[in-house]
Amino acid sequence: MYQVVRKLFFTECRCAEDVPKSYEELFAKLDANKDGKVDVSELKAGLASMGIKAGKGAAQKIVSSADKDKDESIDFEEFTKYLKEHEKKLRLTFKSLDKNSDGRIDLMEIKQSLADLGLDISKEAAEKILQSIDVDGTMTVDWSEWREHFLFNPATNLQEIIRYWKHTTVLDIGDSLTIPDEFTEEEKTTGLWWKQLSAGAMAGAVSRTGTAPLDRMKVFMQVHASKSNKISLTGGFKQMLKEGGVMSLWRGNGINVLKIAPETAIKFMAYEQYKKLLASEPGKIQTHERFVAGSLAGATAQTAIYPMEVMKTRLTLRKTGQYSGMFDCAKKILKKEGVKAFYKGYVPNILGIIPYAGIDLAVYESLKNFWLSSYAKDTANPGVLVLLGCGTISSTCGQLASYPLALIRTRMQAQASIEGSEQLPMGGMVKNILEKEGFFGLYRGILPNFMKVIPAVSISYVVYEYMRSGLGIQK
Repeated sequence: MYQVVRKLFFTECRCAEDVPKSYEELFAKLDANKDGKVDVSELKAGLASMGIKAGKGAAQKIVSSADKDKDESIDFEEFTKYLKEHEKKLRLTFKSLDKNSDGRIDLMEIKQSLADLGLDISKEAAEKILQSIDVDGTMTVDWSEWREHFLFNPATNLQEIIRYWKHTTVLDIGDSLTIPDEFTEEEKTTGLWWKQLSAGAMAGAVSRTGTAPLDRMKVFMQVHASKSNKISLTGGFKQMLKEGGVMSLWRGNGINVLKIAPETAIKFMAYEQYKKLLASEPGKIQTHERFVAGSLAGATAQTAIYPMEVMKTRLTLRKTGQYSGMFDCAKKILKKEGVKAFYKGYVPNILGIIPYAGIDLAVYESLKNFWLSSYAKDTANPGVLVLLGCGTISSTCGQLASYPLALIRTRMQAQASIEGSEQLPMGGMVKNILEKEGFFGLYRGILPNFMKVIPAVSISYVVYEYMRSGLGIQK
């Protein structure tokens, strides 16, 4: 059991007591041929000569991570930057293990930390782990012992960073094209993942219901607004209220909420499978692999629930008495337009995943890494404001990039239900909008769309935290 736990939680990497403290001195010892660069073979030999037993493939991983100019070796600047960044991550891990914040990790803290990860080990096994790191024989590990032991461990899988920095599960702004969040092994083995997804689904339902009038206004302006038919926010709401009363502002919200559960479940399951297929290294996934897996998972989920997207648009735009409900809407579309109608606008919708998910992921990861490198001293927990701010900015950037495709999708979904409307393919519709309305015609309805971001994020976060508490999910 000890060996299994050892490999799961730590890596077999032991530093001798005489490891030099100075980066310059250490680099000089590793640079055997004195050419100012250290390659994989020099690193392996240098670590071995200093009594440092690195894990299998550790030297290659260190060089690959640190080598920014891709010359298959690392110079002093790259070496220093790698060690500084790695020490920062080690400090975060040490802080998360040091439960009582006394600057030392003891036997019970090792046991508790492993228990938190879903691993129940004996006192003897925990003692062996502690003894393997403890240099001075005190049966506790301080920061210097921890640093020396793991300095050349290239692992970067910090559980608490994954745990704290979820944003697509926590925040719902009405679109479902983001890359799914990562879940720690602890969350997967203990079943916390489904509780978190359930909390996220409920948060999304409340958030979408709260911002439904603005969402309906967005769709209304996307489809009906033009240079010749200018629709203001005030005018649009007056028109809706006059035609159908206050409750008409929530048209289409029922199916918009209903599709959250199947879409979330399909996306999560598909994402886990795509990750296994695409990951270059089992158990680890690079950012570009995560983007591809997430985009494919999003496309899979959208393909499965897309008929509900078409029905949502039709129900949102319906006039009083046009449909009696969701089933009546589906029946009338099927009878009048056939099965193909349920996939109108599918191509621009799928194409929209790439700019939305790519930009959202890139911006969020950049903001997250900036915060972790600049402000994460004692914990990886960013706090409410930072998490909400980063999530809002990244999602807004993603929406801005993919909005023209979203507008084309909505018009294609709706055009058959509008009297006298010409049935145009995607290319023809883009050309028609650019000719008649110019470039900004592709951004009709962007104002109510952005107006609902902050209330949507705020509502979803509050409800998510309330649901976490109700489902017994610890912070």
